[in-house]
This record gives sequence, C-alpha cells and structure tokens, in this order.
Amino acid sequence: MSHTDLSAHTPMMQQYLRIKAEHPHQMVFYRMGDFYELFFGDAEKAARLLDITLTSRGQSGGQPIPMAGVPYHAAEGYLARLVRLGESVAICEQIGDPATSKGPVERKVVRIVTPGTVSDEALLDDRRDTLLCALVQDGDYFGAASLDVAAGHFVVTEVKGEESLLGLIERWQPAELLFSEAALLPESLRQRPGARPRPIWEFDAETAQRQLCAQFQTHDLSGFGSPPARQVAAAGCLLQYARDTQRTDLPHLRGLRREDAQSGIQLDAATRRNLELLQTLDGKDTHTLAWVLDSTVTAMGARLLRRWLSQPLRDRARLGLRQQRVARLREGWLFESLRRVLEDIGDVERILGRVALGSARPRDLTRLGQSLHALPHLHSLLADDDAVLAPLKASLTLFPEEADLLERALIDNPPMLIRDGGVIAPGYHAELDELRAISRDAGEVLEDIEKRERSRTGLSTLRVKYNRVHGYYIELSRREAEQAPADYVRRQTMKNAERFITPELKVFEDKALSASSRALALEKSLYEDLLAQLGQRLGLLQESAQLLAELDVLCCFAERAETLNYVAPELVDTPTLEIVEGRHPVVERVLDDAFVPNNLHLDRQRSMLIITGPNMGGKSTYMRQTALIALMAHIGCGVPATRAVIGPLDRIFTRIGSSDDLAGGRSTFMVEMAETANILNHATAESLVLMDEIGRGTSTFDGLSLAWAAAHHLAQEIGAYTLFATHYFELTQLADQLPNVFNAHLSAAEHGDNIVFLHRVQDGPASRSYGLQVAQLAGVPRTVIEDARARLAELEAGAPVASSAPAPRAAVTPQQADLFPSGPSAVEKALAEVDPDQLTPRAALELLYRLRAQL
Repeated sequence: MSHTDLSAHTPMMQQYLRIKAEHPHQMVFYRMGDFYELFFGDAEKAARLLDITLTSRGQSGGQPIPMAGVPYHAAEGYLARLVRLGESVAICEQIGDPATSKGPVERKVVRIVTPGTVSDEALLDDRRDTLLCALVQDGDYFGAASLDVAAGHFVVTEVKGEESLLGLIERWQPAELLFSEAALLPESLRQRPGARPRPIWEFDAETAQRQLCAQFQTHDLSGFGSPPARQVAAAGCLLQYARDTQRTDLPHLRGLRREDAQSGIQLDAATRRNLELLQTLDGKDTHTLAWVLDSTVTAMGARLLRRWLSQPLRDRARLGLRQQRVARLREGWLFESLRRVLEDIGDVERILGRVALGSARPRDLTRLGQSLHALPHLHSLLADDDAVLAPLKASLTLFPEEADLLERALIDNPPMLIRDGGVIAPGYHAELDELRAISRDAGEVLEDIEKRERSRTGLSTLRVKYNRVHGYYIELSRREAEQAPADYVRRQTMKNAERFITPELKVFEDKALSASSRALALEKSLYEDLLAQLGQRLGLLQESAQLLAELDVLCCFAERAETLNYVAPELVDTPTLEIVEGRHPVVERVLDDAFVPNNLHLDRQRSMLIITGPNMGGKSTYMRQTALIALMAHIGCGVPATRAVIGPLDRIFTRIGSSDDLAGGRSTFMVEMAETANILNHATAESLVLMDEIGRGTSTFDGLSLAWAAAHHLAQEIGAYTLFATHYFELTQLADQLPNVFNAHLSAAEHGDNIVFLHRVQDGPASRSYGLQVAQLAGVPRTVIEDARARLAELEAGAPVASSAPAPRAAVTPQQADLFPSGPSAVEKALAEVDPDQLTPRAALELLYRLRAQL
C-alpha cells in the first residue's frame, strides 16, 4: 500500500495512514468506537486469516476503502489466532476526548502484540514457554539470547557450528527469532515462522552493554558472568525489541542468566525430534516423554519441567540434590500434602510479569492473593531440621502484608476488567465508598422525589425515570402533562407522554452522575496504586515463584516414581551404562499388554551392540528407551527400570527413521548421511549413540559398506556407547574382529506362516530377518508374498558365503561409478613408495602380507 500524498484522503484516513506508515510490518487494529477496524491490505489479510467479513467504508482518494473489523470486547480471541499464525498487531487506541476533539479523535499505538512478546493470559499456552530469541554470528560462533517477556526469564549462551545452532533452536522453539540482515544462517532458520531479519545496528555490542547495565542498574555485567560481546549484542537486541513492542518499562527483567552449553547433555536437533521429548514426530503433544512425566499441578511447574527435559544436566552435585529431595518427598507421601497446597497456587510467574507491565487484570490479583495466602501452609509442611528440604523452606519468602492488602482491596470475584468498575472492595477506601453510596442510593432518592411530587401535584401518572441518553426525568401522560406545575421544564415529547426536569432533579442528576464517573476514576487510580505497591517487592516475589515451580516439579517426580514404579538411577564416575529390566516410559503407558523389560550393559570393554532381528521386533523401542532412561537420569527423575547405573555422558545422538528435506534440496539418503556425519565428527567416548538401519537409502553394496565403516569407526576410533541396529547380517561379523563389539537380537517365533514377536533382547545375532512374514502382517497381497518367497529361495540357493567385511569395489557387478573420486588408496600409496630393486626376498614377502592385510 503506497499513500505518499495524503491530501486526497479524508482526515481520518490521513491519521490512519500516518500510523500505518510507522508500522508497515504489523497489522494495525485501529480503534473506532466499539470496534477495532482494519483497512486496505490489513483488512484483506484479516478477512482471509480470521474468516471475517470484508466490506468497504466509502471512498478515500477516489478509491473504495477495504475494511474489516472485530469487536473490541472480543479482540483477544482474534489476536490469539493471529499470533498463532505468526502475525504481529499494533493496537491503536483513542487517547483523545471525543467531546472536545476537533476533527478525528487523537489516537496512538499503545502496544504491539507479537508472537514472542505476548503477555496476556488468553494469548499464551500456560504450560509452555513463549520465547523471543536473537542470534549474532561471529565467525563459526553464534551468540544467542532468549527472553520470556511474560515470566521475566532472560538467558544468554553461545554455540559453535550450524549443527549446534540448529540443536539450540530446536530446544528453545522460539515464537520469534531475531537476527541480523547480514547473518549467514541456515535457510531453515530464515524460513521458520516468526523469523525476523533486523538492521545490523540493532546488534551493536557497546550500545547493548549500556542498555543492559541501565536495565539491571549495575556498573557492568560481571555479576552475570561477563558474557562475551556476541552474547551481549543478542541480549541488547531483545531488550530493545521488547521495549519497543510493550511501550513501557520492563521492571521484571532484573538480570541475565548465562548458560554454558557444555554444562548439559548435548542433543542435536535430530535427536530431540527422534526421542519425542515434548512433541511427537507428527506434531502432537500426547505420547511424548513430557506427556508421561507431567503430573505437575501448577502451570509454572509444567513449564520448568519442559525446560529440564530440554536441557539435561551433567552436574552430578545438582542431580544428586534433586534425587535426595525427591526421595525425601516420597517419605510418608509428603509430596501429596504439598501438592494439595500447590493446587491453590496460580501462575504467579506470569501474573507478576503482567503486574510489572501494568497489564494485570483484577482476577490476576485475586489469584495472586490466594497464592500468597497458601504460602504459610506450604512453609509449615517443610521441616526446619531436614537438611535436604530446609534450604527450600529458607528460600520461600512469605508475604503476609501483600496477601492482606490484596484481600482488603479486592472483592472475591471481580469483573474481568478494571474499566467495568466494582473491583475495589467496600471498606478499602472511604471516599470511594461515599461516591458509591450516592450512586447506590439513587433509587431510594428517586422514589422519595416521586412520592413527594405526586402528593404535591396530584398527578397519578407521574413517574421518575432514568436512561443513559436523557439522564433523570419526570414522565407524565399526555392527558396530565397540561397540568404540570410551572417549575417543570419540558425535556422531551413522546407519542403518549411528556418528559420534564425540575431544579431539584437536575441537582440530583449532576451529583449522581458525577459520583459514578468519579468513583470509576478513583477506582482506577487505587488499582494502579495497588500494582505499584506490589511492584516494590517484585524481585522477592519472582524468586518465590521460581522456588514454587521447582518444588512442584520435585513433587511431580516423587509422584511419578510412586505411581509408575520408577527407581532412582545410580550416577557413577566409572564409564558404564547398565540398565536392569529397563522399560520404554511412553510405550509401556500406551500398551494394553504388559511391557517386556530388557537389560543392557555397556562399558569400555563392551561399548557397541550390533542389534539384529525382525522389523516390529522392538529394536527401535529398545534403543530409544536406553536414551530416554539416560536422559531422565540427568534431570533428577526416577527411571523405568529395576536398576540403572550410569557413568559420565556428554552427548546423546540418534540416527533413526527416514525423512527428506525437500525445501533444502536434500534426499532421504542425503539427510541420513548428514546426520551420520554429524555423529562421526562430534561423538566422544562418553557419548551415547543410537544408529538405526544406516545405508538403506542407496544400493546394497554401498549401503553395506557405509554401515560397516561407520560401525567400525564408532567402535574402534571413538569408543562411544553405541546401539547399532541393522538388517545387514554381514555387520554381525564385527563382533569377531573387534573385542568391544557384541551381538544382540530381538527374538521372534514362527507359527506356520505367521510370526510372534517376543520383544526379548538376547545375546548373539538373529538367525533371519522375517521380512516376508512382516510384509504379510502389513497386508501385502498373498500372490506377492508367494512370488517373493520363491525368489528368496532362488537367491539363497545361489548366494555366496558372507564375508567378514564388505566386498571390494572390484567385486561389484556392474561396476558403479564414483561421483566423488577420492584419490589413491592406502595400498596404492604404499606401493608407490616401494623400490622393488632395494627389497630382499624376505622384505618383499612381508610387504606383500602387509598389503594383503590392508586390503
């Protein structure tokens, strides 16, 4: 929309177009009476996205004005839909007085609602963080910051390389992502919903340093770990963006938390998706690890649980303390008593955020008051002499004055909005009570006036009435109107009646109507003062809210351990991964039948399991449950097993399933190889690696060769804890070649043409793959199964004996062209360096044996 010459437009459209020019990237909700109106392109977009009527409003500049609108009292629902779609909206309110304005009423944008900065309860998912994030590129490093405007959490960190960056974004799942226009980010990040390129100058580190110090009222940032310039720049961009959108101060942002990526178990983006921690692969919230573990009773506890799940710790001291507290909460079922109290506590974190922003509603404050009243009971349940829980009790500040203030100031069930009035409780403020009494007693006064005037005039049809247009008046029938006394001043003539006003009634009207408006203005002032008083202790209130969230999660862990038969894992310093009768936490919850538990033992002498067996036999479940048990152990939670002993872990990798990346121009096999490369380049001896069916996306010989080489490298060069599932039976020969590789298989039994999966992990390789039986279960036509069985018999009759390693390329028929020639082999290089004339017969024979061994 281009409107450079505003003179051709009406005054109101000129005002609108000037405001829209300041907010070209946001939809403008332009307040007109009881509606927010949208015009031109915004109206067309809103009609399409919100399924509302597109109409027009006369003409301006000689052209019809497309227009759509939403009622102001229902605007939240429409805003929520737009925010979920990634749109940003500028809220433009009337700030002038229509009664005194000449021309259009003065309007201005009072706030900008964006997906990453929303704070209104109706626009937020109460059990998930809504994050605004920013990235700053510095060579191979990326400085990153995340801000939860609603709750006040402010975090900075950094990662190295694109894979780590993608893993960080997968963990944070930002609603909005800000980055410099000059940043060289992966295309998948640039194209994600809520991605916002910003001018380079918004990422100036020196400016950001000054802004952050002013916000936190500190001389420097040393108290927050002295984050490097790239992290500071990202945080500064977020702070300024939040200020611009909220159009107010942000007093609830009181500090930064610097996050060290190395302090947690690192999970790349593919691993987070494959393990389905917070969301299934098809985007659902059910049947995930969070779905199983989340029995929290507060919204802020649910959000903290998801943060813990997304960033498992390596700090054994912190994990040990969490385990001790969970164990203590299980004694005497203390967690049940605490949870009954926690159920009475609202979303204090976000309520305090709205208090700080000045947008808290009356019911927010009543919920806050109820929560503060619950704290003493919670406090009394935590023993003073308990060394494990006493620190929690000591950190839980009580707020008796604030609780009493809110109880005295607010009625029990206030209206939704302060502008509706009737929020402040009777007895809280004498002047307000007096003004309300005048309005409340108006009915009695009118009855008295009516009785006196009837008696004085003798007119039987006389009535004293009120409406919003004409105020108070005396109404007489047409027949008796001619007998009205001389002091009755005619106000309005009706079809069957006449309306009058008297000096006495006029005085009462001025007093009553002014009392109502004065009472509402005073009530608003008292409410703002209430927010200011709460703001004075905002820091302590936020700290208590965080402690309540932690206590809720610990009680949740205790409840899950009791209900689901979880045990506390043993975290040891020796390199080992031992699980006795382990279970998949999600699968066991959705199965109708009993889950078949399995054991696992890995250490330095037994670091890799080559797992074979039929499809649907349980290989993937067995592998995933190992990773989930390891992850649960590193958030302080119990695990689904009889016993679990877990040594140091630094990363968890998965290469499971098949998917392509059409937008990035990558085939299924290319995605598979990219994920494999990431594992082989970054795994260490303390990493847990799950590899499922490597090499399926290419020819048999290429796939087998790649799978064999990847497994050999993981076992021989890296020594990572590895579960390697495959249908290439040739890989089982690795157990004969490498001492730290062992075979295992998922058992199955045949019954006629059918197959029964036993889901039991046993030592040794599988005897067969049962592919035809699985195909039959899947519904492949019987004629196809019979043809496949006949062909299988022919192949098996002429099949060569499997070698212990993939066949050399020369044995492949026909010869496959190599798209990327890799140069001379190691054998060729060795031969090139040999001078045959200088070799003795013995040396030549030894060389021949060495070259043969290399082949």
